[in-house]
Amino acid sequence: MSRPSALTAPGSPYRTWAVEGCAGIGRHIAQRLVADGETVLDVPPKLSSRVRVFDTGQGRKTDPVDAHSVAVAGLRSPGLRQVRLDDATVALRLLVDRRDELGHARTETVSRIHQLLLEIVPGGAKKFLTRGQASYLLRTAPQPVGIVAETRHRLARELIDELTTIDDKIRAADKQLRDLVAAAGSTLTGLNGIGPSGAARLLGDIGDIDRFRTPGHFASWNGTAPIDASSGDQKRHRLSRAGNRRINRVLHIMAIVQLRHDTPGRAYYRRRLAEGKTTMEAIRALKRHLSDVVYKRMLHDNQQARTSEAAGPAGQPGTTLQSSATGPIPTAGSSDKSHAEPASDQPRTFPTPTP
Repeated sequence: MSRPSALTAPGSPYRTWAVEGCAGIGRHIAQRLVADGETVLDVPPKLSSRVRVFDTGQGRKTDPVDAHSVAVAGLRSPGLRQVRLDDATVALRLLVDRRDELGHARTETVSRIHQLLLEIVPGGAKKFLTRGQASYLLRTAPQPVGIVAETRHRLARELIDELTTIDDKIRAADKQLRDLVAAAGSTLTGLNGIGPSGAARLLGDIGDIDRFRTPGHFASWNGTAPIDASSGDQKRHRLSRAGNRRINRVLHIMAIVQLRHDTPGRAYYRRRLAEGKTTMEAIRALKRHLSDVVYKRMLHDNQQARTSEAAGPAGQPGTTLQSSATGPIPTAGSSDKSHAEPASDQPRTFPTPTP
């Protein structure tokens, strides 16, 4: 259960709330506080659990101890994310979740149709079927004889109708996502391997890209940064299983699509193979590289949006929008950095990235 704690500096009339897990179970109470005009900080559950370990009372998990741990973490931890009201990114996240559900439902339906066609059509049917192909195979199949064969035909027809409905919903969902991504001013779909669903997932889960100070911090967050596993004179890195796996999946699909076509990603992959890397190591290096490409493109889009807002209507100077994040994410440990060297804190530039 989420434990909100009110933080008030001595002699200050201002109050800040620290809420544990604002992206999960604490989201509802955090959004309610923000809607009432309160300032809310998002305290990661792992951070408050570390504070609780060093607290008195033998580290027992009780309501007062939890609230105290969240308050201490909120007071002593710099760079905690300030919670904002739900905006268009939440709508993107909801729609892309629905799109993923439809994709899973379609895969399951096609598998069931394939299983029935194996019993109906002599020689069976291929594994990946479209609605038209399945309907054609069922129409040209031998006429059913007996109650078992008739039942198989009837179920196959019902599943094909369900597949038609799912395909219509998928097309409608893709159109909605495409419109929302365009309305957000994003150019992510211009990158090879990112469609409306992938762009919506990136925008919805990442939110404000400015909360990541460097490409290395972003790569550590999405799980494409290798983990340092060196020992003595042996320098090596291993695959990271941490990070946002949904964003990691988008980058993986982007890498596979680029490998299938003549793209800069394929050229990068071949260079890594020529350096002596294995196939899997080269793919991991490509995903790490594409993480930087996505990061730079999102930074570029943010810079373009700020420039447009600063110009105001009809090119007149306006008010520059500030970042919705109050600070960067908590500093990554040495094992979370993208390379063996420390992450650079040099000022960022906003070049136009190449897909």
